[in-house]
Amino acid sequence: MSEVSTIDLNRLPEHVNQTVRIQGWVHGLRGSNARQFLSLRNSGKILQILAEKEILGEDLFSEIKHLKQETSVEVVGKLVENEKSPIGYELVLSSFKKVGESENYPITPKEHGIDFLLSQRHLWLRSSKQLAIIKVRSELSYQIRKYFHDNQFTLIDTPILTGSIGESAGTLFSTEYFDLGNAYLAQTGQLYLETAIFAHNKVYCYGPTFRAEKSKTRRHLTEFWMVEAETAFLTHAENLKLQENFVKTVIRETVAACGPELKVLERDPSSLLDYISKPFALIDYKEALEYLQSQKEDIVWGDDINSEREQMLCQKFGGPVFIQKYPREAKAFYMKVNPEDPRTVLNADLIAPDGVGEIIGGSEREESYENITKRLEEENLPVESYEWYLELRKYGSVPHSGFGLGTERLIAWICGLQHVRECIPFPRMMERLYP
Repeated sequence: MSEVSTIDLNRLPEHVNQTVRIQGWVHGLRGSNARQFLSLRNSGKILQILAEKEILGEDLFSEIKHLKQETSVEVVGKLVENEKSPIGYELVLSSFKKVGESENYPITPKEHGIDFLLSQRHLWLRSSKQLAIIKVRSELSYQIRKYFHDNQFTLIDTPILTGSIGESAGTLFSTEYFDLGNAYLAQTGQLYLETAIFAHNKVYCYGPTFRAEKSKTRRHLTEFWMVEAETAFLTHAENLKLQENFVKTVIRETVAACGPELKVLERDPSSLLDYISKPFALIDYKEALEYLQSQKEDIVWGDDINSEREQMLCQKFGGPVFIQKYPREAKAFYMKVNPEDPRTVLNADLIAPDGVGEIIGGSEREESYENITKRLEEENLPVESYEWYLELRKYGSVPHSGFGLGTERLIAWICGLQHVRECIPFPRMMERLYP
């Protein structure tokens, strides 16, 4: 008799009509006095196990019938195709054994409040919807890295602890750093990423980012993952083309790979694919202002375009829209001043529809030593802390551009979720640091 193979649920097609062993957890149980359907979770997927009293006998069938949710088990049976199964396969059980008991599992099939579920996040990750979201996140992460690899970008791992401020000083997490004073959790890897374009031309980083922003909106986290890219000899206009191609590619490939997961999430991707089949709209901040004012919005030059106004613009253009050339005083010191209108900078935000909002911020960077020093002084930032950054403008400075994309907002858009807190395994928010 041949040895029974132990497999996971990623390898089912290779073992159809074979007797196999699968280890996992009881996700659910239903049935009658003659047969039970056990849902077994393994590798982020759920397989239906058919247990029949006639095959197993009274004692073993009764033990299966009384299994508790999240009991870990090892099952053996014949793997067969089943069109009615969510993943197309079913296991006809011949034997099983318990591995670990589970009593009074707190997350039951009934409805639970979001605060309760977030407090049980370490267990909530096992639920069907959360399994699907994390699979989408994993696939998107792969597609992001694949895009940059395929386009000859070099990965640069930028520091999380830094002595330099990349964005606003008001949104920094600080910590004591030995005898050197304060260090800060990185708001961006951009400043360090810029150093590497002089060595590798096209570079990117992908990692956790921290903002001590006192915001409780559904679009904000205090810790999130951001992918940033920087390219030498790239203009603002070329940067916009790169961003659009990048976003369209990673969405298209992620959707193609995650059909079963999107089905679990009840997310029809057709509207998403329609959005990325057309060129993204591009308007100046000035034009956005004029349109919003025509819609009786109380907004003047220099004001922020809030989330409601962003969605008004998406509705006007029927999809994603780049808003470019914001007022200079509203943006970071490193953005290049627009030579055609010095009131503005050569930057753009990419706004996604469906309530998602800004997913990318990017700009052409200031390459002049004198200009960027002046901007630092205007922002009351300590020039001495940026000496290493300023030296980039001394030794072979070139025009260059870059952007950053918040992963969780893109996941929310792909999955059709209303809140980014479900788009990361352990969300960090103003009011939540547990678990």
